[in-house]
Amino acid sequence: MNGGDIGDALFGGAADYGAILALVSNSVWAGAVLGLVGGLIGVFVMQRDMAFAVHGISELSFAGAALALLIGLDVVMGSIVGSLIAAAAIGVLGARARDRNSVIGVLMPFGLGLGILFLSLYDGRSANRFSLLTGQIVSVQSGDLGWLIGIGAVVMVALLLIWRPLRFDSLDPQSAAARGVPIRWISLGFMLLLGLVVAVAVHIIGALLVMALVVTPAAAAMRIASGPVGVPVLAAVFGVASAVGGILLAIAGTLPVSPYITTISFLIYLVCRVVGSRRSRSRSRSVRAA
Repeated sequence: MNGGDIGDALFGGAADYGAILALVSNSVWAGAVLGLVGGLIGVFVMQRDMAFAVHGISELSFAGAALALLIGLDVVMGSIVGSLIAAAAIGVLGARARDRNSVIGVLMPFGLGLGILFLSLYDGRSANRFSLLTGQIVSVQSGDLGWLIGIGAVVMVALLLIWRPLRFDSLDPQSAAARGVPIRWISLGFMLLLGLVVAVAVHIIGALLVMALVVTPAAAAMRIASGPVGVPVLAAVFGVASAVGGILLAIAGTLPVSPYITTISFLIYLVCRVVGSRRSRSRSRSVRAA
């Protein structure tokens, strides 16, 4: 192959990539919004030790989406209804940490079983069934993007409104209750916001992989940052980088998008964990030397 052939091949590849990128621009925006909102709300998920709740909500969201698919209704709306039911149940029945895990443990197999039942009764395209488990971010339509942006905006505004009392309750619930913070309502409101985020994430990345954009970015950020600003900002950056980076890599290859997103998110966490561990050891040596 001569220089002209190589140049044509490279230019043709770049042109093809640009054309594909233009076709999936909705997916890129969806990934950015989902990464941003998921990273921010994930900080409170980690502070409240509720990573397990994300998976529990996703199972009921999956069941709601599967039922909507079976009876011909909007899948996003079915996912939202399922998520909100699960979030409300966890928020009300699992108000105490001791009860929360048992409630989630009961809801998870129930939701997964219902979802599998509804999908087994569905006789449409198998791709539609599979996408509920692993997502369909590369085929996000304008209507889906509108839902995502709208829900993301609602969650962002609500988080900003309750940010201070929610952070107080997440870090020190006993003191928050003593100061008169309505922790029960704050907790329920947070669960409903989490339910909305999970519902959209299930539709985009799938019920099995939600935690990659709601838990992992925040867990990574908390390894290398601290303070009320540093952790949320880093978590949002990591979430956007994982989602958008995964999409950009996926459209250049032949693999589904979900493995790229989860791998990038996991690698970010590993790097942050190593950096955080080295910092801790360095501080320990400094303290001993002093």
